[in-house]
Amino acid sequence: MRTPSFRVPRRPLLLAALCILAAANAVPASGRPQSASEGIFLVFPFENAGAPPRVDWIGEGLEELTIQRLSAAGQQVYSHAGRLNQMDVYGIPSSAKLSRATMLHIAEELDADYIVFGSFTSDGTSLTVNARLLRTSPVALLPAVTESGPLTSLMDLHMKVVWRLLGSINHGFPFSLNEFSRLQKPLAPAAFEQYIRGLLANEDEVRLRNLKEAARLEPDWPDPAFAIGQVYFQKNDCMQAIPWFSKVPKAHALSVEALFATGVCRLRLGQPDKAQQVFAGLREDLQQNLVSGADLPEILNNLGVAQARQEDFAPARTDIGRAGDIDPDEDDYPFNLGLFALQQKDLAAAETYFAEAARRQPDNPENRAFFIYALEKAGKKEELRAARDSAEEEFGEKGLPLLKIDAKHPDSLARYERIKPELETTSLRLELQGPPSQSMSAAAVTVPADGSVAHLRQGRQQLRAGRLDVAEREFQSALAIDPHNASAHRELGEIYRRRGKLDEAVKELQLSLAELDSAAARTTLARVYLDQKKPDLARVELQKAVKLAPNYAEAKELLSHLEKNKPTGGAS
Repeated sequence: MRTPSFRVPRRPLLLAALCILAAANAVPASGRPQSASEGIFLVFPFENAGAPPRVDWIGEGLEELTIQRLSAAGQQVYSHAGRLNQMDVYGIPSSAKLSRATMLHIAEELDADYIVFGSFTSDGTSLTVNARLLRTSPVALLPAVTESGPLTSLMDLHMKVVWRLLGSINHGFPFSLNEFSRLQKPLAPAAFEQYIRGLLANEDEVRLRNLKEAARLEPDWPDPAFAIGQVYFQKNDCMQAIPWFSKVPKAHALSVEALFATGVCRLRLGQPDKAQQVFAGLREDLQQNLVSGADLPEILNNLGVAQARQEDFAPARTDIGRAGDIDPDEDDYPFNLGLFALQQKDLAAAETYFAEAARRQPDNPENRAFFIYALEKAGKKEELRAARDSAEEEFGEKGLPLLKIDAKHPDSLARYERIKPELETTSLRLELQGPPSQSMSAAAVTVPADGSVAHLRQGRQQLRAGRLDVAEREFQSALAIDPHNASAHRELGEIYRRRGKLDEAVKELQLSLAELDSAAARTTLARVYLDQKKPDLARVELQKAVKLAPNYAEAKELLSHLEKNKPTGGAS
């Protein structure tokens, strides 16, 4: 399986079909405007059902190729990384052989309308691909699509498979196979194989060698260039990363991710003016192409850092404050605001922001160190003594970092700024402004009407945008249609937690868990119990979450904090 280290490990990245910009700008070879579908696809690797090990790469190659071809045809489709992240939440190993029921659970949590899965067999010279479509609501398994041919015909054979899959959903699908093929970028089989082998490689040297060979064979194909840029980006070699990211055109599905990484590199290279230009442009483009106009907190944070480095503090505070409102559990945003307040010698504001950062992430000793620093500078002796005693009890006598701040040079604080290195957009749905063009409306893959799904999607978009009132109404509407919707109950629980309605939050989260167990719901429930001063109950939920999903970082971090602060002399 593809090594997780290829992608930024902390969080999932963009939907492969976060081609909000790509779909808006793309024009197919036929000259007609391309429209997105009403359905969202989730693709799983194809199982090796009888092929020699040397062609194992084909399983994930078929997954990647399916994602790319659906996206190029105007469909909405999740990336490999987005799928893996959801599997992590449920504690499912990336290499696990999944039942259809498990696939359905994952798809429901991601609001996917269609699941694509299948298998392949090969004797080393010939190839047979068997593909299936599973509709999620109402659940229906569509007839299998099978194509066979020489192994060297993989690209053409797969093209026919995807075309037939789309035709099986929409019998009025207007494209002939030739027309559908013209929507796709022709790829040399050797270049595609090198690309997949590069993604699967475990070592950077091998990965780069394969990816660069793919880029050499297909110099106008942006995907290998983006992947190479990602390797250098994760090695913090921005001078090498930026030229490769620049090869990704704005109309490509990966452009948002490439631009974001470029902006991060500009900050790392000490070029805040160029970084501001990147993040401001990215924010504007996303807002224009999203019906909800949702802001992404990572973009807002990095834009604010770029502005602050140019001493433009007012918009920096506004943008990062907005990021903190959207993501109320992330401590980086109030921490950065505290740094800006120190630079402006506003000690009262700095104290407030660092206290909030410490509340959001009590395990981070840097949050506490800066809170103590602000109290010391403000001359608050009693509060300072209490804060130091509390920090020593939790972190040890020398557990806090030594801050290196030059009072004569406020810009020395810039070294502590927290830049978000990646986007977290799994909850973001691809939304094109306006309805599909009339000439292409028949091309859209339609999804049977399901009000609960529509309300759930809209609610998540509104929650992502920080519009709690609207989001709550959408989730309530979803539950009115489907009272057993685990996702709607969990999202309502999160809204009630943010509003301090803790009893209501517990009720909704328990209803969610009664329908479907998940580490995410248990971790949110644990946070509610902590707010209710019930650490024992919180610990139980977190232990269950970690047992269910050992790689779920949020649950592990919170449980670790609880264990470190567990009293030794009695009940907590």
